[in-house]
Amino acid sequence: MKFGFTVPNNFGVEDPADVVALAVQAEELGFDSVWVNHHVLNVGYVWDRLGERPYHDALVTLTWIASHTQQVRLGTSVLVMPYLHPMVLAKELATLDRLSGGRLVVGLGVGSLPEENELLGVGYEDRGALSNEFIEVLDLLWTQPSADFEGQHYSFEGAVSSPKPLQQPRPPILIGGNRPPALRRVGRLGDGWHPMMLSPESVAKRLPTIREAADAAGRPGIPAEISVRLGADELTQELGAEYAAVGVTELVISWNTGDVGVISEGLAAFASEHGLRS
Repeated sequence: MKFGFTVPNNFGVEDPADVVALAVQAEELGFDSVWVNHHVLNVGYVWDRLGERPYHDALVTLTWIASHTQQVRLGTSVLVMPYLHPMVLAKELATLDRLSGGRLVVGLGVGSLPEENELLGVGYEDRGALSNEFIEVLDLLWTQPSADFEGQHYSFEGAVSSPKPLQQPRPPILIGGNRPPALRRVGRLGDGWHPMMLSPESVAKRLPTIREAADAAGRPGIPAEISVRLGADELTQELGAEYAAVGVTELVISWNTGDVGVISEGLAAFASEHGLRS
C-alpha cells in the first residue's frame, strides 16, 4: 500500500511556505505522494470554513512543492474542470511534469459548489458533459502533434500544444467522485479513481460500474490506480489491509486543520505507526 498526504493549502495557513514545508517533511518521512486542493473563490462551504483567510492556489503551490522535493509524486485532489480551460491547463501541467521530472498525477473533478460556478460565470448543470470533453481535449493536446476536436463545449482544428508532458503517453489522470456518472467517467476516460471518504465496502460496491464502463470502451484493466482520500484519524493498520484487499493502491490522508504544528506532529506519528521510511 502506498501513502499520500494532502497539504493544507485550503485551510487558511497564512504563510504558503509553511504548506510547502509540510510537503517536504512528508517526502522525508517516506510518503509516496503529496496533493493539493483546488478552489478559486472563498464561497459556500469554503467561506464557512475560511472566511477571508487564504486558500492558496493549487498549481502555484504544487509547483513550489516540486521545486523543493525530489521523489514524491505530485497530485491534484482535485482540479475542478469547469473553473479552468483545457488548453491553458494542458500547457501548465505539461510544463510542471517536465520541471518535476515526470512526477505529476492529475486528479480531476466536476465540482459540487454551484455558488462558485455562478460567480465564475460557468454552468453547473452541464458540468459533467463539459468535463468529459475537457478530459478528451487534454488527452489530445498531450498525445497528438496537432489536435482536432469537435464538441459542444470545445471545437478546434490544428491546435499544437507544446511542450508535451515528460511522462508518456501522458501523466495519469485520476477522476474524483463517488456517483455513477463519475464512476462511468473513470472507466471511459480516466486511468484511475480518486474518491473521498469511502469505506472499503463502498469502494468494492462501486468498482463494477467503473469496470463495466471501461470494458465497454475497450479499456480493460481500468482503473489502474485506486487512490482513496480520507482523514488521518480514520486509518488503522487493520483498515488499511481492508482497503488493500478490495484493490485500493494508495491511501491519501489529510488533517482537518490549518494548524501546521499539529499536522507536522501527525505526519511523524503516522509515518512511525505505519512503518514508512524515515
